[in-house]
Amino acid sequence: MSRLFTGGLAFLFVLAAQPSTAALSLDQIMADPDWIGPAVEAPFWAVDGSAVYYSLKRTGSPIRDLHRITLGDKSDHILTDAEHASRDAIGAVFDTARQRAAFVRNGDIFVRELPGGRLVQVTRTAEDESSPQFSADQRQLHYRVGNDWFSYDFASAINAPIALLKAEKNPDDKKPGELEELQLRLISTLKRDRDNRLAQKARENELRKTDPTRAVAPHFLGDDVKIADTALSPSGRWLVAVTTPKSFDAGRAGKMPDYVTESGYEEVEDVRTRVGRGDPVPHTVWFIDLETHTRTELSVTGLDGIKDDPLAAVRAENAKVRDKDKKTDSSKEKKSTKEAKEPAARPIQVAGVQFTRDGSMAAIQLRANDNKDRWIATVSPDAKPALTQRHRLTDPAWINWNFNEFGWLPDNRTLWYVSEETGYAGLYVRQGDQKPTRLAGGSFEISTPTVSPDGQWIYVRANAEAPYVYDVYRVPARGGEFERLTTLKGVEGYSLSPDGTQLLLAHSGSYQPQQISVRDAQGQLHALTDTRTAQFKAMSWQSPEIVAVPSSHTRAPIWGKLYRPTTRSAQPAPIVLFVHGAGYTQNTHLSYPYYFREQMFHNLLTEKGYLVLDLDYRASEGYGRDWRTAIYRQMGTPELEDLIDGVNWLVKEHNGDAKRVGVYGGSYGGFMTLMAMFRAPDRFHVGAALRPVTDWTQYNHEYTSNILNTPQVDDLAYRRSSPIEFADGLKGPLLIAHGMIDDNVFFQDSVRLFQRLIELHKDNVELAPYPMERHAFTHASAWRDEYARILKLFEGTLRTPQSGTTGAAAAPPAQ
Repeated sequence: MSRLFTGGLAFLFVLAAQPSTAALSLDQIMADPDWIGPAVEAPFWAVDGSAVYYSLKRTGSPIRDLHRITLGDKSDHILTDAEHASRDAIGAVFDTARQRAAFVRNGDIFVRELPGGRLVQVTRTAEDESSPQFSADQRQLHYRVGNDWFSYDFASAINAPIALLKAEKNPDDKKPGELEELQLRLISTLKRDRDNRLAQKARENELRKTDPTRAVAPHFLGDDVKIADTALSPSGRWLVAVTTPKSFDAGRAGKMPDYVTESGYEEVEDVRTRVGRGDPVPHTVWFIDLETHTRTELSVTGLDGIKDDPLAAVRAENAKVRDKDKKTDSSKEKKSTKEAKEPAARPIQVAGVQFTRDGSMAAIQLRANDNKDRWIATVSPDAKPALTQRHRLTDPAWINWNFNEFGWLPDNRTLWYVSEETGYAGLYVRQGDQKPTRLAGGSFEISTPTVSPDGQWIYVRANAEAPYVYDVYRVPARGGEFERLTTLKGVEGYSLSPDGTQLLLAHSGSYQPQQISVRDAQGQLHALTDTRTAQFKAMSWQSPEIVAVPSSHTRAPIWGKLYRPTTRSAQPAPIVLFVHGAGYTQNTHLSYPYYFREQMFHNLLTEKGYLVLDLDYRASEGYGRDWRTAIYRQMGTPELEDLIDGVNWLVKEHNGDAKRVGVYGGSYGGFMTLMAMFRAPDRFHVGAALRPVTDWTQYNHEYTSNILNTPQVDDLAYRRSSPIEFADGLKGPLLIAHGMIDDNVFFQDSVRLFQRLIELHKDNVELAPYPMERHAFTHASAWRDEYARILKLFEGTLRTPQSGTTGAAAAPPAQ
């Protein structure tokens, strides 16, 4: 079991317990969050480790100031405009001797020399330079401009291109056409001039190979491709390039009208395509020898399972239903056609490239475009470079968006990666053809691995204590004890100091926006910030009670936050369920919630006598693969079962009134509110669906196709998962609130559903449009209006006890 670092770590910011002198009000809760105090943003180390920087929003302004805290005396200083010219920047990389650090600032490259601190500006251009890396021999700094790569030589202070790529045909490969050949044969002067030009060009190429002062020649990849990405070997010899077909059709984009504009005219904005209206673009991977000017396509046909059809059973199920509806059977014809075809490799996309520090090998992560498989393969520079598979993660549902980090240890031989193969994200290492070793893992999630500068340790963020508790741990890179380094319980991010002895921690609490602390080399924790206002700290907030609600469908409980009425009553209390958005996110934790306004609103509801429950239903993050993928091909069903279990638990254990149940949430939470109101209308009596997905065929491809496949392949999944298909079930009052310039979940979603409800004669529906709001509201007046409507809805329908006896809610109707 893990050993705890306890010395000096029993530290948490404690909220003031004094009663608030001000009454809690909706106006205050939904006011501009400046009254709470800004969260600390983007903290990072000074490259010499003597200080930390962070950004902080100004009160009443979107402008951020950059602060520097000197660790010696803990002084906090806002940088003046003049001081910005000499500061460090986030994302610094170091040479092997830790004598130089490179970083990007305002699109230019800088190098800080250590010790001494001299700052060298490497570039000052109108272009955006990025991705600095030190060469294998440490004599140069490489950096990227677009998809091209350049070097800065420390001895000569010269910038020079290393790799210039062009999505064009090589003009040297052009062959004369029929008319040109005729001209050259008949007109000797033309032929002589042409031969002279070719001779001069050949001579230039010869000199370029032998003269190091000349710029390199470009690499021509053809005019039928677009360059998607590149990665340069630290040796400067090899390049991995990713291309896509130039003629690829990404599908028809949507058009979104904007009615309240500065011009006074209505305007139209291009927005994303819908799911299934354009397949993901396929990638081709090239390994380029920059010295010999040759390139090799890295074939993916050797990857395990690349020619599998993971959707075969889904297609068959949908075809059977279609054939049944049509009273025909074409399965024999389809079967014979399929058998006649040679299985093709599924299209892939490159998710990342990592070279070893010496440039001797590259690791490439590839994902099938159907997102059922993820591979990590390596390639070595040799006469015939080819992919060698090192790891395959396959899932009949979908590969997680998270937990895909990978890289190399400083020994240039050991690959490390994160994998969900056991059902939870774990940390693995593999050296060559040896079997992988799991360094860290269990019934918990690990993420954001960081290798220490000496390569001896790998640090991670994990929820090993409990699903809702996040802290920093470390494990020896060669295997050993999994050590807990912090007990903050709400760590959101961390970074190692340049020498690897200290931790910069970004952490928060239930009513404390993100702050920063430093854990020093002796294990002591030092708080550096508390940016909350005196007004907010003086408020007396109800700490959310973390509860484990028994599930009637899984052995694992449904974790949630419970807010109890502030006054006791013998009468059963009205119930409100809050449903978080995003589907795959976690809201039951000890950190500051993304839904901080909703948390304050729940305090207001408890003052009015409501029981409030906020559940991490199935699909939520933090609970492993099975919890995440329970919604595959059936969005809205497992989650609704969990919400009903939550209602039943409140009725049984906390004197909740099953006859007075409200539900609300935004985005995915709005979707679930609709599913609750449409599919279990006798259990959920009133609802507020905010910016809801009403029909999954209208949402984006990247998110939706993972869970429901595509409408063309899996119409059944979309029919059973889209609220608009169940709209006839609505009984109770429903509020739909939506920003009209929402470019994530389109306002059209709510408009289409509203029309459907009109046609179904549902006259207890209110549609509240917000002309100047996108998916996430940004104006306090809109927040206030939206939640005033929600409060009015709940107060008007749930405050008065209903006639009849209370009882447990039943499961949603079978589909």
